[in-house]
Amino acid sequence: MTARLPSSDLEWCHDAVQDVSRTFALTVDVLEEPMSSQICLGYLLCRVADTIEDASHLPPAEQVALLDRYDAALSSDTDVTMAQFRSEVDEWLPSPAERNADWSVVANVPTVWATFEERPEAVRCAVVPPVREMVTGMGQFIERYEDAGGLRIADRAELESYCHYAAGTVGTLITNLLTRGDVGQDRSRQLYDTAGAFGLLLQLVNVSKDVYADFHEENNVYLPAEWLDAAGVEQDAVLDPDNRDAVATVVDRTAAFAQTFLDDAQSYLETAPMAFGNTIAAWSIPYLLSVGTLRELRDRPKDALTDGGVKVSRQEVLAVVHAANGTSPAGLSDLRETIAREPFHLASTYR
Repeated sequence: MTARLPSSDLEWCHDAVQDVSRTFALTVDVLEEPMSSQICLGYLLCRVADTIEDASHLPPAEQVALLDRYDAALSSDTDVTMAQFRSEVDEWLPSPAERNADWSVVANVPTVWATFEERPEAVRCAVVPPVREMVTGMGQFIERYEDAGGLRIADRAELESYCHYAAGTVGTLITNLLTRGDVGQDRSRQLYDTAGAFGLLLQLVNVSKDVYADFHEENNVYLPAEWLDAAGVEQDAVLDPDNRDAVATVVDRTAAFAQTFLDDAQSYLETAPMAFGNTIAAWSIPYLLSVGTLRELRDRPKDALTDGGVKVSRQEVLAVVHAANGTSPAGLSDLRETIAREPFHLASTYR
């Protein structure tokens, strides 16, 4: 492991977020300090778990063992250090020449952790519990489907449970950070009541649009078996060209399920306090992009079953980012309505 000067560690972490998630990087970029760095570091800690869960070259038992070890390193109640976890994951790291940005974060997790530990105690207490919940939840799902060699979500309830561990926990993490200050009891309750919806919305959009990549790259099928069965398709045949029309109806059904969380997710954004460097733009960007992605899924669900996938255009992303930076909570409804109707960069209200 390459040693870094302490002054460069946080800068490296911000650069790493840019590499592993363009969408989340947009959020980090428009947050102000100290929230920007706190969310950056919390996200990278989550990304370590996500990378191990998605690693198709790891045997399931080894994935679970590494997640357990990572959880122990995150805990203040064990003697396991992050350096020990890093040592145990070493044999599974791709070679430097083949290492992508996600595995680079795993390789440098002692740097991420040491930088995170420099944050105030209140920040550490806000971030670590939801990260650990994510880690243990992912381990449970891997164990459940160990014999299948990949996740095979059974029904809607299990899909919602998985999305909670994968993204609802991030909503809790954000809320923990936002409610450290002088936030009234009613406002705090409203935030916690809707935080999960915000996370589930974003994760269900990913499930809907990434069917091809999830199966090919990770051998995971998140479209529920009960919904595919109703369409006459087995999960392992989800990408069979002969099943494309039938599976597209399940993609549409999953996207419709995601839409049921839009109102609560918007309520969350409208309620979030602008404290500790939080900004309305930071969370309205992924929210509004999810609205645009749902529009594209509605119009072309079959594309989720191809290598090209479903996504909004770069021009629309730039237009949404620009609009989000100039909006207020009161303006979210109009933006949502416009984006749900047509690509935002083509809308007359934007032009």
